[in-house]
Amino acid sequence: MMDDEIKKEIRKMALQNAFEYGGQTHDKIILGKILGSKPEFRTKIKEISDVISETVSSVNQLSSEEQRSEIEREFPEALKPKERAVEKEEAGLPELPGAKHGKVITRFPPEPNGYPHIGHAKAAIINSEYAKMYGGKFILRMDDTNPETERMEYHAAIKVGLEWLGIEFDQVKSTSDDMEIFYEKGIRLINSGKAYVCTCKREDISKNRRERKACKCSFEDVEKNNKNWNKMNERFKPGEAIVRFRGDMKADNAVMRDPVLFRIIDERHYTLGDKYRIWPSYDMAVAIEDSIDGVTHAFRSKEFELRRELIDAILDALGMRKPHQGFFSRLEFKGMPISKRVIKPLIEEGKVSWYDDPRLPTLEALRRRGIKPEAIRRFIMSLGLTKANTLAPFDALEAFNRRFVDASSKRLFMTSHAKKLTVNNLPLTAVEIPNHPVNDMGKRRVEINSHFYISGEDAVAIKDGMQIRLLGLGDVAITKIGSEFEGNFVGEGGTADIPKIQWVSQKNAHEIKMIIPKTLFEGEEFNEDSLEELDVYTEPHYLQLKEGEEIQFVRFGYCRKDSQSQAIFTHK
Repeated sequence: MMDDEIKKEIRKMALQNAFEYGGQTHDKIILGKILGSKPEFRTKIKEISDVISETVSSVNQLSSEEQRSEIEREFPEALKPKERAVEKEEAGLPELPGAKHGKVITRFPPEPNGYPHIGHAKAAIINSEYAKMYGGKFILRMDDTNPETERMEYHAAIKVGLEWLGIEFDQVKSTSDDMEIFYEKGIRLINSGKAYVCTCKREDISKNRRERKACKCSFEDVEKNNKNWNKMNERFKPGEAIVRFRGDMKADNAVMRDPVLFRIIDERHYTLGDKYRIWPSYDMAVAIEDSIDGVTHAFRSKEFELRRELIDAILDALGMRKPHQGFFSRLEFKGMPISKRVIKPLIEEGKVSWYDDPRLPTLEALRRRGIKPEAIRRFIMSLGLTKANTLAPFDALEAFNRRFVDASSKRLFMTSHAKKLTVNNLPLTAVEIPNHPVNDMGKRRVEINSHFYISGEDAVAIKDGMQIRLLGLGDVAITKIGSEFEGNFVGEGGTADIPKIQWVSQKNAHEIKMIIPKTLFEGEEFNEDSLEELDVYTEPHYLQLKEGEEIQFVRFGYCRKDSQSQAIFTHK
């Protein structure tokens, strides 16, 4: 007899896999998953296969909304994002359905209501790569039809972020360029009975949608709806009237229960000013724009998946061409929220400095931290197109970044929690040190005398009478320890098995502040220790580096020069 717990586990796996992959799953997939987690069932494959087959058939008959509802009710842990480890790079994206070389058109439609982040990068890169893959066309379309939240500051930040990522577009436009087209399509929907003006109160609309009941406005004739449309432009105040699509108030997919197509917004648009006050909803705008722009494959993050039916329905009602719609998972880092609702209060409360704070996953912050755009692209491509919720650990991106910064990062010495060391009998007044241990990046000349700084962490392990090696300089026999250290120079390259430490000459040491970003959130709690600041000494050669240049401080990690007096830790 099959254990009820195993049956429950099979149903959870089937629901989760179906929901993540378009509403359908397969017997073989679930069999593989259950045998992977319960290898003892390999002797009972026939028995377990029958249960899997029955369960998969049952799950596949459910709508996506019903699948999600059951998961939320019975297996809420299955919806929690899973951490992903570093994965090998993939050869490329999967093929597009119905794609023809030279005919593919993709687009990236960000809303200019905040600073771009790693999630925007994923959407832009995937759509860009598909256009390249098929020798097609890629459109940047600013989705700017909500004047309440959109600003030129954000519009500019998105353009700058995409330029930094190295993404090129064949066409750049704004959704608001086509306001007259939206009006023409909206009036056509009203005149064909496919849309109507609703003047119900917001709470009544919500109640009716929950109870799947039509409101009285949906029974008004075309003439009355046209009059109300004109009143929306002239008399009605925001919230007093909206245009709704005549969907299906009985639909299991709540999105289809007569959704909003237009609403009144009395805010000044950042480019159009006060020219318009009736603005299309996201669904109306994206449906029309993708169709008239010739988009063949429209990719967006999977929270929009339930809206696929509505977008197709709008275009069907207007007799317009429909693009193929595809979906992928959102991209977030563990402990680094991308939500504006989380980040904005942190800035207002002074917990983070700005959108370029190196603890954030915004593109400005990643650039300032020292993450290379090439690394972001490789990292995103390695994740693939799964719709499974994932939380990537930040070190997954670091692993890709290390490949791009290692070969070109100059090696410099730096000491933190510095202790003084005096070296007697030192025969040198200068030393030449290679800028890179492998690549030919030249050498730097460092003037020295007998007085040095060494790191406090190294000083803790130093005992009286032991020998240490000052990297690139030689061996020192320690004769005095305490608040300050002293020793005698004994030559170059003696005993191999002695501590090897970096140093900075006191004669020309340059003091900087080292900023070390750490995880911003531990679970749901803000990490008050998420930004460490160290006062450190480094070589004078630091002053010759360009701002933004990547350095590897020996035995510390990769860092980016933020200014003459500050560096930001990138990663180990």
